[in-house]
Amino acid sequence: MKQIQLIFILLIITKPLFAQDLKTVNKGVLYVSPNTLMTVLGSFDNKNMAQYENNGEVLFKGNFNNDWITTFNTSLEGYTRFEGSTSQEIKGSKIIDLKKVKFANSSTQPAFRLYGTAVFNDQVDFSKGILNSDDYGGMVVFTQNAAHINTSNDSHVDGQVYKDGSTAFLFPVGDKNFFRFASMSDSGQTTASYAAKYYFENSDPLFPHSSKASNIDLIDNTEYWTFDKINGTDVLLTLSWDENTTPSLILTQPLELIHIVRWDSTQQQWIDEGGAVDINQKTVTTSVNVSGYGTFTLARIKDNNTGDLIIYNAVSPNGDNYNEYFFIDGITKYPNNKVTIYNRWGIKVFETENYDSKGNIFNGYSQGRATIAKDNSLPDGTYFYTLEYEIPNLSGNSQFIKTAGYLYLTKQ
Repeated sequence: MKQIQLIFILLIITKPLFAQDLKTVNKGVLYVSPNTLMTVLGSFDNKNMAQYENNGEVLFKGNFNNDWITTFNTSLEGYTRFEGSTSQEIKGSKIIDLKKVKFANSSTQPAFRLYGTAVFNDQVDFSKGILNSDDYGGMVVFTQNAAHINTSNDSHVDGQVYKDGSTAFLFPVGDKNFFRFASMSDSGQTTASYAAKYYFENSDPLFPHSSKASNIDLIDNTEYWTFDKINGTDVLLTLSWDENTTPSLILTQPLELIHIVRWDSTQQQWIDEGGAVDINQKTVTTSVNVSGYGTFTLARIKDNNTGDLIIYNAVSPNGDNYNEYFFIDGITKYPNNKVTIYNRWGIKVFETENYDSKGNIFNGYSQGRATIAKDNSLPDGTYFYTLEYEIPNLSGNSQFIKTAGYLYLTKQ
């Protein structure tokens, strides 16, 4: 015998003189069943003490307001589409908790004005229209399993974005109609939380570019990011560049001299966080986990490193005695060193000190944390390495070199 669930709903629809002003008001319980499409032509208002649960598909053509509960069943569809023909307001005194979301509005930017707190728990499709939270006091949160697609100059978040959970994440941030992402590596902690924001502004008035570490040559004077850790472990940070926003002086050859720099509030100067450049993706990644948080941007460093290492970034442990392991020619002269290797998702798969001194080499096998089984053969592909090593000099002082890059693993 089928069980019948009774749901009590008090839903008021008011229709004024003009159809585009149609308003839907929920004062009770509104439940959208699986495999059901509900279209709201005008504005939607979920009143105080009301509950709206979407387990099907709901299309909002107008504004959205939530003053009590929006929810969904995690095992069901819960698809929400904001697809108006004029700019849409998304607001409310309570959290707007959504599962799968699509933003598609081709009206004048910003197409979406976020006044409330929107929490995304699944895939967000930034099909068309900028979600502006910066100018309206809103907040955007991506939870552990949330992700996004189709971000572009025409569709992203203009404002700060929070990311909760352990997974690596690309922040869909931008400013002044430019999408300029930052991304972070896997944190390894489900309780971790981070936040990022992009500014298409010169950081010099707030953080003087004249105050910088001696190895920094030139600092990006048109843009910067903020990246903050609310809770969790330290991570790798990746910043992007774009010829439309990044100064041409930063993007001169050799591009390998582009690093990420951070304003250190204690030292009151910009410091070098290192950099591994991916020319194809137009990104720079810190050489090691960031040493602090706050304000970051791109910079060119002086080409005056004194190391004499040669790094061979092809690894093919197939028994032919060529490239059998990650070989760093000359590393044994600098025993105070540390090598760390990450996979494409930012998960650490190998780490050792005094590399190549006692068989501690990377030959395609994991020695990472519990999420990657130790001693398991890793799949073919591109990996990211960081190397720190100390170079002593005759004066008794030492110089620490940080470098990073990509290595390519194949068993063939």
